Amino acid sequence: MSLSRRVIGFVNLAHLLDHMFMLIFPTAVLAMEADFGRSYGELLALSLGGFIAFGAGSIPAGWLGDRWSRRHMLGVFFLGAGGAAILAGLTTSLWLLAMALTLIGLFAAIYHPVGTAMLTAHAAALGPETMGREIGLNGVWGNVGVAVAALITGGIVQFIGWRAAFILPGIAAIAVGITYLALVPEHASPPRKGGQPQPHVPRGVAIRAFAVLALVGVSGGVVFNAATIALPKLFAERLQDVIGSAVGISLVVSTVYLAGALAQLIIGRLVDRFTLKQIFVPVAFLQAPCLFLAGWLDNAWLLLPCLGVMFAIFGQVTINDAMVAKYTSDAWRARAYSLRYLLSFGASATAVPLIALVHDRGGGFAMLFAILAMLGFSIFLAALVFPKSSGENGDREDAGSASSQVARA
Repeated sequence: MSLSRRVIGFVNLAHLLDHMFMLIFPTAVLAMEADFGRSYGELLALSLGGFIAFGAGSIPAGWLGDRWSRRHMLGVFFLGAGGAAILAGLTTSLWLLAMALTLIGLFAAIYHPVGTAMLTAHAAALGPETMGREIGLNGVWGNVGVAVAALITGGIVQFIGWRAAFILPGIAAIAVGITYLALVPEHASPPRKGGQPQPHVPRGVAIRAFAVLALVGVSGGVVFNAATIALPKLFAERLQDVIGSAVGISLVVSTVYLAGALAQLIIGRLVDRFTLKQIFVPVAFLQAPCLFLAGWLDNAWLLLPCLGVMFAIFGQVTINDAMVAKYTSDAWRARAYSLRYLLSFGASATAVPLIALVHDRGGGFAMLFAILAMLGFSIFLAALVFPKSSGENGDREDAGSASSQVARA
């Protein structure tokens, strides 16, 4: 196996673990209300620090990845997130639990700016035609992490307890981290092919592309986090007559999440064949109506719009990552991804108080998903003004860099 393939394999596994760790608590919390004597909204609020750290930690993580070592930073992710998860499983008080969840978010923040930069660099080393495919496959691994978080957590909670739902994945992550550090050499930079200068991207096109990415990062971050966090509770309330057990609910949640894996496979392939705008517009168009319907339907009919929501929001993630890869150079790509994820995950932290406030104050999921639908519509409007191509001339995008234009803007 080549070095690039080995690195991509560990990066993909890190993506799975990253999303799994961030979504253990939203499922485990359903079994914690009796232990702590607090409502769903009160307990869910404990994860706010973790989601803030998940976004804010992207900036130092990206800087350290570019200036120190991406390889070392990914090792810190595996060991740190695993240790923090074990700590969460051992806590006996609410403030210690909140601190452990914050540490999980802080270490989990490392993956996206560092891991995605490693992915795109090593994917480019395998050939220019592989970029979109590898981004799409990497997205599938992250989506599987979202899916197994609900399924594995639900199963462990039902048969062992909520503490084990944190401890067992934590031990697994530490084991993977030790293996990664043993198999990936310290200087794991991919070979640079061709040495050709990167094509010029007009300043106006670069500014418009990154302005759209910023808006989509904020709106999409809230929609993504709110939808993935709320889904277990939404299904527990509205599918109770159809599916009674915690494991059954978790299985349905996982199945719906896996619809996102299909989206990322499809979008990843399309990125290599079409301009980003040709893919961006139809995916964005799907979000608002599906989100609105998910807030109003129940029983088996609820599954249809939820499948559409997951397809759209996970497909959007692949598009956003491709935007950064096509408009930045490798030399500062981790920092570019850190800015992208700071906006996305920073905004996504507001999803936690939003869900808790709307749900516990009587608005329910109908109001919550109506708010998310409005944010989804703003993403569609942003897609309409996204540049046609990196040169805004209707041609296919080149994997060029707009970093200098954006820096001067």
